Amino acid sequence: MKILSVVQGYSPAIGGSEFLAQNVAEALVHEYGDEVTVFTTNCFNGEGFWNPSLPRMQTGWSELNGVKVRRFAVRSRVSQALRPAQKIAHTLKLPYNDWLRTYFGGPIISGLRQEIAKFPADVIAATSFPLLHMYDAIAAGKTARKPVVINGGIHPQDTWGFGRANILQAVRAADLYLAYTGYETQYLTQKGIPAGHIREVGCGVHMEPFARVDALEARRALGLPLDRPVVGFIGQIGLHKGVDTLIKAMPLVWEQFPEAHLLIAGSRAMFAEQMDRIIETWPEAMRQRLHRFYNFDESQKPALFNALDIFVYASGFESFGIAYLEAWACKKPVIGTWSGAIPWVVSAGQDGLLVNYKDPDQLSEAILLLLRQPDWARQMGERGYAKTKNSYTWSQVARRFRENYEHAIQQRTPAR
Repeated sequence: MKILSVVQGYSPAIGGSEFLAQNVAEALVHEYGDEVTVFTTNCFNGEGFWNPSLPRMQTGWSELNGVKVRRFAVRSRVSQALRPAQKIAHTLKLPYNDWLRTYFGGPIISGLRQEIAKFPADVIAATSFPLLHMYDAIAAGKTARKPVVINGGIHPQDTWGFGRANILQAVRAADLYLAYTGYETQYLTQKGIPAGHIREVGCGVHMEPFARVDALEARRALGLPLDRPVVGFIGQIGLHKGVDTLIKAMPLVWEQFPEAHLLIAGSRAMFAEQMDRIIETWPEAMRQRLHRFYNFDESQKPALFNALDIFVYASGFESFGIAYLEAWACKKPVIGTWSGAIPWVVSAGQDGLLVNYKDPDQLSEAILLLLRQPDWARQMGERGYAKTKNSYTWSQVARRFRENYEHAIQQRTPAR
């Protein structure tokens, strides 16, 4: 099968959709012998689509782990010029404000639609909304009369990003929509998308790298205490990811459990500066219990997760939350929120705990519960491990993606 994957970023670009696209592509190449080509941008993250001052990767062709990759230049100055107009249009609810937001968010790529249309693929696969390349992929598929399968990673709580009529129009126009969880399916069917148009595929993790790491050795390597519990956040340090709530919760935890330590690891986005300002107000004794690992290498991730006793990812919205799987691959209990798709991934009281979004009091109580009941916490981590191993390895997820690509190809007829 010849698959063209159109995605906003690809390794070494950072992000959940980028990570999923890479792992699915590599599994299809190595396990099924498929020919997978990726069309992507030359940006390291989404901020680069509208911020021309950020660094770029080299454009053109390359190959990574058997996957052919073509990086296109992004016209970020055009998107940047639209910033004031899209904000006004959205505030006033003017017609076509959804398209203004889409072009502002980018990525604007000259000729992308034409290059997708002429590429010799059996199926076009695109991820993720609310970005502009999704519409290029769908339009190119219509021009070339090729099936288009999309997975959008929709976060309904993010109304600026996903409260757009053009997203629903695009879902209907695609041959098939792949949802990560039942939450996404439920949202789309309530918006009038036929249930038969949607398939659920989930997300995945490679279990082996996490299983090979010894927890004590990981702590030694990272300079963490060997005999103290470690609570941690590992992920993008962004506004909605809940790391600010964790920072506000930990002083409450330390009032009753002063021996705990806090680990924060992730890519240093703009929000990290705001987080650092909060930390600077802490007394020296609290700051000594904090360990920060910014912009860590992907190879360090298994050590970071294994070093934890409790993984906290109190995000406001996730289309799935691969980080929960990574924690479970290390048999760690997790704490998430009652928000978005997270309750469809974390089974409250079974493999983790759920709290209200942006509620540091409730989060501190959940952390203290697990710190005081380590046997219960261990059992949660083991249940999460079993669930992940049974349903959410990348091999299993890639198989589901492939089955749906085959279905879309088979359903496509000359008449259509």
